[in-house]
This record gives sequence, structure tokens and C-alpha cells, in this order.
Amino acid sequence: MTKAKVILHVDLSEGRTWTEPISKELEAAFLGSRGINAKLLWDLVKPGIDPLGPENVLIFGAGKLSGTGAPSSGRTTITCKSPATGLYLKANSGGHWGTELRYAGYDHLVVHGAAARPVYIYIEDDRVEVRSAAHLWGKDVRETTRILREELGEEIEVACIGQAGENLVKMAGVMCSIYNTAARGGGGAVMGSKKLKAIAVKGSGEIALKDPVTYWKVVQECVKGLLADSGSSGLHAYGTSGSVLPLNELRGFAVDNWRRGSHPNLEKISGQILAERYLKRKVGCNSCILGCHRYTELDHGKYAGCYSGGPELETLGSLGCGCGVYEWEYILKGNELCNLYGMDTISVGNVIAWAMECYERGVLTKKDTGGLELTWGNGEAVVEMVRQIAFREGLGNLLAEGVRRAAQQVGQDSWKWAIEVKGLEQSRVDTRKAMAYALAFAVNPRGADHLHTETFAEFGLSPEARAIIKDITGDEKYANPYLTEKRAEIVRRHEDCYAVTDSLGFCAFTTTALFGVTPDRMARLFAAATGLEMSEDEIMKAGRRIVNIEKAFNVREGATRQDDTAPWRLLNEPAPDLPEGATVLSQEKLDEMLDAYYTLHNWDPKTSWPKRETLVELGLDGVARELEAMGRLLPE
Repeated sequence: MTKAKVILHVDLSEGRTWTEPISKELEAAFLGSRGINAKLLWDLVKPGIDPLGPENVLIFGAGKLSGTGAPSSGRTTITCKSPATGLYLKANSGGHWGTELRYAGYDHLVVHGAAARPVYIYIEDDRVEVRSAAHLWGKDVRETTRILREELGEEIEVACIGQAGENLVKMAGVMCSIYNTAARGGGGAVMGSKKLKAIAVKGSGEIALKDPVTYWKVVQECVKGLLADSGSSGLHAYGTSGSVLPLNELRGFAVDNWRRGSHPNLEKISGQILAERYLKRKVGCNSCILGCHRYTELDHGKYAGCYSGGPELETLGSLGCGCGVYEWEYILKGNELCNLYGMDTISVGNVIAWAMECYERGVLTKKDTGGLELTWGNGEAVVEMVRQIAFREGLGNLLAEGVRRAAQQVGQDSWKWAIEVKGLEQSRVDTRKAMAYALAFAVNPRGADHLHTETFAEFGLSPEARAIIKDITGDEKYANPYLTEKRAEIVRRHEDCYAVTDSLGFCAFTTTALFGVTPDRMARLFAAATGLEMSEDEIMKAGRRIVNIEKAFNVREGATRQDDTAPWRLLNEPAPDLPEGATVLSQEKLDEMLDAYYTLHNWDPKTSWPKRETLVELGLDGVARELEAMGRLLPE
């Protein structure tokens, strides 16, 4: 059974469902997944609405190529207005859920409204039902998935929230296939606000390719390119945690709440040690040929018996060295609890590290912590705070609001060591050591992290990375993270490529960390799959169109250039371990890069707003008219 490309709508307030086809025009302009999600969000969400109110929508978009066998193409984008930032949010998950949604006949699922009581959505091909989740509410992710598979069959794929989402924790994620999560920005809280516990999907359809012969030829080019990349073997062997030691050597991995970017103890929590002592098996997402995910178990100590997916590089940094913790048992247990409760490990570790610094400075006391010693390196305190955040108990109720709101409430200059942008806690790259990352984090519409514009190539760690930088800038010398020159070009190219990557459902490792899936190959795959001819330049222009409508969403919400910034500490406190001669990130340096970036985009440098001519040239005339009516489009 082959089904047409369809958007499925479910209104939880009214208890009704409907579908709409995806037009060729929409597909050509926005590709799929993240791109079409962004257009739907623009159309369906009115400015100023409460992210946790029924007016917000939660949009699931399976990758355009998910389920077709292209390597590492099974990812899903979830889009909404973020409760953490009040701005645009896209979060991305691996696993197998999105592929199953496509097998059921749907490329996108849009959830409207809010249920009066806990529910879950059951999708099996043309059968779409909203069912009671009374027996699931209060359960963790693992238990929720187990119960649904017992009731509906082991082949069912489940996207769900844990207790953190139910409790509207601003860093709650949506968990897919148990251990994969669309983590950042609070999408799980939006799902919880709708009283939506889970979405269970099973499909029996097929995905048709317009030109299968050409498609499989290009797939083999991608496979060969990925396997030939010098970074693929390390990613398979050690996962993302294999980057701990290289980043430590570059002094670019944040330690002790970004006080420094390296530490001798990082060798203790490297991916190499993880593989040697705790790794039970390597795991791949749908159609993945790299298998970078870890499945780990702890068989000794206080937390013996704990097991989970991961931990990834970011988790080792957030729950580990970011809090001064270098003992595996605490990191593994904290990671397990985040996965069980459904929380973003980056934000959780970040806000705990902020609280530890507050405790050290006397801004928080034992009275605030309920007697807990929030000292650096106290792994038991980290594990307990993970639990408290998920259930909003004690100090956890404050921390569950995110580090920006917590600092605003606590005061006493604690905002200066709150490491966030736009309200989203920063991921672990010390951006004082990497200027392209500093710029990318500042302009990311969802806040400070790497999963909108992955510029890992600027470190020049591999011949492939240096070649990419030379292709972008004209000279391999710009593969130097301390330079500010050409950072705008590097960021713009990577963000366009990342938008295409997400829209087609590829893992970003295949396009922006490894380089086997090139923009040219993505264009040819898209054309062979859909029948819509697309050149490399045209598909990258589609990526730019997606970036611009995401930016426009934030402009419509009132965002300006002042929101494109970096955390105070990183702009004002040079890291003590900066190499001699390295650039020191400052407001002046960031402004210099922002000016170049806005100019390259043809956005107004004073406001950061896209210009009318830019939006019209990208076919976003309606977006331009709406912004103009709001006074957020400058006259030409």
C-alpha cells in the first residue's frame, strides 16, 4: 500500500482529526520535516500566545527521506513555540518513530488544542484515535513505552513524555523509541500542557520513490563517502563521547560552569573509558550505518543496575565536568534519570552547575537547598537535583524554570554566571575558543546551542573539515577557531546545509561533522525521491528560506539584534586557559561578526530583521506583508 504525502491534524480540544495533502509547491519550497514544520508554525501560531496554552501547536515532521534506506536518514523534527524562550523551537530526534509515521501514511502530525484529561494518540494507517491515558499518567518513559507495547504490540513506535513533561518542566523533552529525545527548549512541557502523554504509531504502507534507480545510485555514493571519511571509525567506536579528549586538548570543553575550557580529569570520563568499562552495545537509529549511540549499564556501586542509552558528549559535560563530577556512577545515574523522566541533559546539568556556583558564593544556602550540599563534585547532589527538577520538589521547582528565570528570581548578580542565550542553556562548547560557534550560538533562533548550525569543521581536525572550510572561504587557513574573519560565511553555509539536513531527515553527523552526504547528493536524492528537480544551489536556497522564516517567527514575537548575543561570562571573563595569541571573545568581536553575518543574509544590521527584498526573493511575500503590517519590516 502506497500512500500520498499527507499532513495529519489532531485537535485535542474538539476531539476531531483531519488530513490535508502536501502540495508540490510547499514541498519544493520547504522540502519536508523541519522546513514544512516551520511554515506550518508560522501559519498556525499567532504572535504573543502562551507557549503552554492550547493555542500553541506541537508539530511532528518525519524526515522527507525517512524510511527510504538512505544512510542515517530516520530523524524527526518537533516544532512549536518554546516555553523556555517564548520564541521559535525546533528539536530533533533519532530512533524509528518518524519512519513508522511515514509507513502509516503521514509526513507530519500537527497537534492542536489541549485535552481535559490525559490522553494518547493511536495511529495505525487510516485509523487515528484519541484514547485515555489515565493509566499512563505519572509513569516514566520506559514504563509508558512498555505498557503501550504490551497493549498494542511490540512493533509499535512510541513518542512520549515522562514526569518532567507532565510537570511542565521547561527543559522537558519528547522521548522517541525510549532513549532518543527531541530534548531542547521544552517541547515535552508543551506536550504535557496538552495532557498528551504519548503518540503510538504503527504503519503498513510503503514509501514510493519517483526514480528508484537513480536514488539507489546516489545512496551508494553517500555510503561510500561516509565510510571513507576519516572521522567515521572514531564515531562508531566511541560515539560522540569520543570527542571529549580532542575538545579538552583544544581547551574548548566547558568545565565548572564555563570557568575554564579544559581539565586534566577529563581523561577519566572520555568515550574511550566509557567503551572499555560500561558499553554493552552500540546502537544505530533507523537506516544508520555509523551506530554512534551507546547503551550502557552500571554493574557495581550504589547505583548498580542502572542502564540507559548514552551518555553522549553533551551529557558528560553537563552532568559531569560542568558540575565538577568525574565519577562514572553519578553521570550514568543522572543520565538514566533524565531519560526516564524525559529531560534535556544539557539544560539540567547547566542549571545545576549554576546553582552550585550560587551555593559556593553564598547566594543560595542550605535553607534554599533543603540541606543538600551543592558543592562542586558532589555527584550524589547532582543525582538528587535531577530528581527534584523533574518533580518540581524543593529547589528543583525553581531550577525547573530554567537558568534565566532562576537567576531573575534569585538576583544578586547571579545572571552573570547563568550561561544562556534567549533563555536556552548553552551546550558545552566554550565559545571563547571558537569564534564561528560563538556567532552560530548567538544567532540560533532557538537559543545557544550547536544543533542549528554545527560548525565543527572550523576546528580543522580532519582533512575533510579543512577542505570544507577552503571550499567556503577560499583558503584552508580559515580552519582556525580563533579567527573572526570569514566566520559569517562559515556559519551561513552550515546553517543552510543544516536546514536541508533536518528537512530530509538526515543525521547532522553525515553532513556537518562527517561529509559523505553533500548538498549535491542531497539535492539529487530529493529529486529522485519526489520527482521535483533540484540543483545543489536550489536546495541550499531552500535551506536559506527555512532559516529566514524561522528568523521571521522570532521577529514577529518581538526579537531584535539585542537577542543575538552571548552569555555575560563568555563576553566578559576571558578563560584562564586560553592559548597564547588566541582571540578573546568580547562584545566588540561579536558585533563585528554579527555585522558581517547580517550583511551576508541581507538583513538590517541595526535590528537584525530580514529586509523585504530578501523575503520576496525567497518567495516569502506573505511573511513580508505580515511583518510590515506589524511595523517589523523597515521601509526600503
